[in-house]
Amino acid sequence: MKTVGLIGGMSWESTAEYYKKINEGIRNGLGGLHSGKILMYSFDFEEIEALQHKQEWDKLTEILTEAGKKLKAGGADFLAICTNTMHKMADEVEKETGLKVLHIADAVAKKIIQKNKTIVGLLGTDFTMTQDFYTGRLKKKHNIDIVIPNEADRKIVHRIIYDELCCGIIKRESKLEFIRIINNLKESEIEGVILGCTEIPLLLEQKDLDIRIFDSMQLHADEIVREMLG
Repeated sequence: MKTVGLIGGMSWESTAEYYKKINEGIRNGLGGLHSGKILMYSFDFEEIEALQHKQEWDKLTEILTEAGKKLKAGGADFLAICTNTMHKMADEVEKETGLKVLHIADAVAKKIIQKNKTIVGLLGTDFTMTQDFYTGRLKKKHNIDIVIPNEADRKIVHRIIYDELCCGIIKRESKLEFIRIINNLKESEIEGVILGCTEIPLLLEQKDLDIRIFDSMQLHADEIVREMLG
């Protein structure tokens, strides 16, 4: 079994789910008392969030790269960043550490392609929804077209992620807002919707919607398990 180095704590609410899902995947794959070989570097998200909203991406790249190097020194065979937004610096982390970074957008794309979908909606932080590192990768590498909410709805999604979900706050009215926003996206003839923030699955499940969801956290965890078992 390979050892995965998780770069987490962004937020810890979803990183805890990663740990659980990876271990469940290893147990399901190997049986018995098997569990995952996991190293983790967990950030203080308050510090990360402040740098994100100041657009200090170079500093964030430096911080994530240092975390990756520490995980490599600890014996990690590959890395996984436990958040969609911070994949903005995934290529640089991979280059500077010399370790493969298992990209969350590629894991999501793999499932979308398996389901023969080509046009999907995307919910996530405003960074993920509007910057090219995520939507551009899906289009250029996987030929998947992305539809995002209008500006007003993007602000709602972004606020709920940071002010509620990252703090472990789950509100019914926020779930209804997300459902409304997804239903609006359906007018663009999307064939599914990416839950492109690892906290969103804490709020929404497939049973809440009549359109296929692509849970980025679950799909990423599944791909991590496959890489670990090789």
